[in-house]
Amino acid sequence: MPSTVSSLLLIGDAAGLQRICFCKHCDYRELIEDDWYESADFFATAVRELEEYFAGYRRVFTVKIDLHGTDFQRLVWQQLQRIPYGATQSYKDIATALGNPGAARAVGMANHRNPLPIIIPCHRVIAADGALGGFASGVELKRKLLILEAESLGKYPAGRLF
Repeated sequence: MPSTVSSLLLIGDAAGLQRICFCKHCDYRELIEDDWYESADFFATAVRELEEYFAGYRRVFTVKIDLHGTDFQRLVWQQLQRIPYGATQSYKDIATALGNPGAARAVGMANHRNPLPIIIPCHRVIAADGALGGFASGVELKRKLLILEAESLGKYPAGRLF
């Protein structure tokens, strides 16, 4: 699907949406298995909700998801979904919320492996000093997503960068 920041590849099955890939930043052909098929109808809800997000008025996603990861990764991803739209938290904030303030680096690794960016808002996690930190799809894309959210809430004038 096209978006304002990149083309997106949505991957999933009857169990739910399993992965979103920013096509600008990965070779999506490597992700596709032989028995997969293309179906725009199958992802209609996800596409609609993502379009609403990029238009600036979708704050919470309801699309059915099917996460695959370690127990720790799933805990981190659940915590990421608690970060409000337009807000940020540090890796240490997430680790502390999980009861392990020393696990900021492990939180960063789980964040990096997030299979559903935007829906699980890993772009809202920043360094403790306020720096953007890393983002699997590039810091500039992270910046764009944060600006989109801030502008839709009226927090920053158009084009202001973090």
